[in-house]
Amino acid sequence: MAADCPTNMIDPSSSGSHLQNYCIALQPICDADLKHVADELLYRDSANASSASLTEAQAVEATARVCNIAFYEIGARQLVGDRKLFVNAPREWLLQPELLPPEPDRVVIEVLETVVGDEQVLASLHQIRDMGFQIALDDFVLTEATRPLLDVAHIIKVDALEPLDPAAVDLYRSRGLRLLAEKVEDMESFERFKSMGFSLFQGYFYARAQVRDQGAGHRSNNHAALVHLLVELQRGEPKIRDIERVIAQDASLTFLLLRYANSAMFHYKGAIKTLFQALQLLGLKRAGSLALTMLLANHGPACMLMLSRALTRAAMCERLADAKGLDGDVAFFVGILSMMGEMLGQSLPELLQELKLSKEIELAVMERQGELGQLLEAVETFEAARMAGWPPERVERFNRTWFQSQVWSTQILSMIGQA
Repeated sequence: MAADCPTNMIDPSSSGSHLQNYCIALQPICDADLKHVADELLYRDSANASSASLTEAQAVEATARVCNIAFYEIGARQLVGDRKLFVNAPREWLLQPELLPPEPDRVVIEVLETVVGDEQVLASLHQIRDMGFQIALDDFVLTEATRPLLDVAHIIKVDALEPLDPAAVDLYRSRGLRLLAEKVEDMESFERFKSMGFSLFQGYFYARAQVRDQGAGHRSNNHAALVHLLVELQRGEPKIRDIERVIAQDASLTFLLLRYANSAMFHYKGAIKTLFQALQLLGLKRAGSLALTMLLANHGPACMLMLSRALTRAAMCERLADAKGLDGDVAFFVGILSMMGEMLGQSLPELLQELKLSKEIELAVMERQGELGQLLEAVETFEAARMAGWPPERVERFNRTWFQSQVWSTQILSMIGQA
């Protein structure tokens, strides 16, 4: 696994002073068919997991630093593939469009709810539109002070947890604006906003098990293959022929694995023509992880929405384990297993019992015990921005590892046509 993860994407010495105080994250945005179409680039203060509680000056510096890493050091395509990237822009940035990130065709500028439609802001937003950016109004509430912003907007973001103004929604629709419901917590809310003409959705409603009712027969087959593959991979010394037999049962999986082995990523001289050759080149752990990704990607749209986060978590576990001298391959599986219950809509204890895993892995995933369990807990703490008391160097190391892992996740999902 680690061999094909980027390792030099970010220079830790280049981080601004405030970057060490909060964590970076991507939150998925999906369409009405649960297709992952965009991400919001977030930074969250360790004292407040839901948003960054920074001063205006710190917010400008933080936004600049995050965007510098995302767009200049890494690149939006490596970070999120073909998806759009929503970026929060403080008022100072809106008034200085030259500070905005590059690639305007890939970026949606979010105007924060604290910004009103005064003459200066409107003039800048018109310029930003002319530069090719799309503009979203975040947590928008229609008032006399904010109404002028409708003239420059493409997308209206509405807080699903706040009372809804039907007249305002009708006005937005009459103007041809796209409607995005954020903080959507359950499928009932998703269906309600969808029926009102909302076409974009943000929140973790798709993590509910009831989302995954369609195509049960196909996913049952997928589930069996997943379990069989994981059981084989977790044996003390898995054999290539045993793994080959599992993967060969799925023609599309075989094709994609061969395509991956023949990609420019490995600089292999010649052509890989058999599954056995591919497994020899890739190694069982890497090939198994890729096969696992492919099977999960075909397990339904809700599972797909969680897959990027699951892979990023697993890759973070692997990288951090390698740095501590632990088994990175096992850490990767601990990371992805920790989200497997959510992705498959199944009780995690039942799933782990079905897999017949080692006691070390079971305790790590279920109880966060042992070195791997503590590592997993640290990654989850970072994801939730609960790093109060962490030394700045540790926060920076986790931020850097998150970026590297997210880039790797995007590469893998792009390889199988899912990014």
